[in-house]
Amino acid sequence: MTPSNAAVELTRKASRLLWLRSQLRNIAPFATLLALIALFSVASPSFTTWDNVANILRQVSVTGIIAAGLTFVILCGEIDLSVASVANAVGILVAFFTMQDSSVNIANMPLPGGLAIGLAILGSLALGAVTAFGVTVIGIPSFIMTLAMLQIGSGIGAMLVRGQIAYNVPGIIATLGAGSIGPVPWIVVVAAIVLLLGHIVLTYTVFGRTVYMVGGNREAAEYSGVNVRLVLAAVLLISAVCAGLAGMLGVAHFGSAQQDEFDNYLLDSISAVVVGGTSLFGGQGGIGNTIVGLLVLGVLNNGLDHVRIDSFLKILIRGMILLLALVINVYAQRLRASQTTA
Repeated sequence: MTPSNAAVELTRKASRLLWLRSQLRNIAPFATLLALIALFSVASPSFTTWDNVANILRQVSVTGIIAAGLTFVILCGEIDLSVASVANAVGILVAFFTMQDSSVNIANMPLPGGLAIGLAILGSLALGAVTAFGVTVIGIPSFIMTLAMLQIGSGIGAMLVRGQIAYNVPGIIATLGAGSIGPVPWIVVVAAIVLLLGHIVLTYTVFGRTVYMVGGNREAAEYSGVNVRLVLAAVLLISAVCAGLAGMLGVAHFGSAQQDEFDNYLLDSISAVVVGGTSLFGGQGGIGNTIVGLLVLGVLNNGLDHVRIDSFLKILIRGMILLLALVINVYAQRLRASQTTA
């Protein structure tokens, strides 16, 4: 090999290594998913059955709907800590507005199913609008504003049910949340549609491109004529509506509406987005990454149940995987910054 050919080969190897490092955020979650599937398939023969696959998809569906909206927010370099309480409040609202069983001792306003759903969606929009106003008009950081909205959403739910449990929801919500089309649960279909629509919007629309612009370099986006405040308000509204939809379907899926029912979904939805590889700093990632993150969490939780691991150790393992994802996220961001300044 001549010196010139050797130099070319070294350059190619360096380019491939640089590409692999730049794609670490995308490669690592997918490799983790494949490794978990292989591990649990060997450890438990029942893991790869269709019933169990359907169970995994069903388990991550509510999280997936919330995470779809949250992806928009995180791509803009913001955070929404109110998604779980919004889901809980809207789920309770749709039950509150639906004809209730007289044995449930809570105040209610019986309304037709379609009107109850419409009012619940308006409720999610109202909560999202308050968040958007605080962040974009008043200038409150999204972390603080959504932390306040977390409390407000929880308060609305608590005030409506007053410690009681509501069971009735409109028929279509009951079907989509707890029914199935053949062997496929309807809630899985709804989650897939929401994630697909989110992917289409982010990938193929002008609005999607502005989301990436705002997250990648907010100052440059402003100089390009992008209305950054409007984009931030829009993604916060999208997040609230997705959370509200998840809340309504979740009530049907769980079989009841009660206080603090969705508390665990805040960490799960953020974990799905971050573990999948979407940058916490904004501008990189997307719905595809969120889907991988959802599957990693779903396979991990389900697989650990199959091998009968200690429940406390299960929580520790989840935390370690989230920590690893955060380390990769920060490392990828530093690598991107070094490439930009080079």
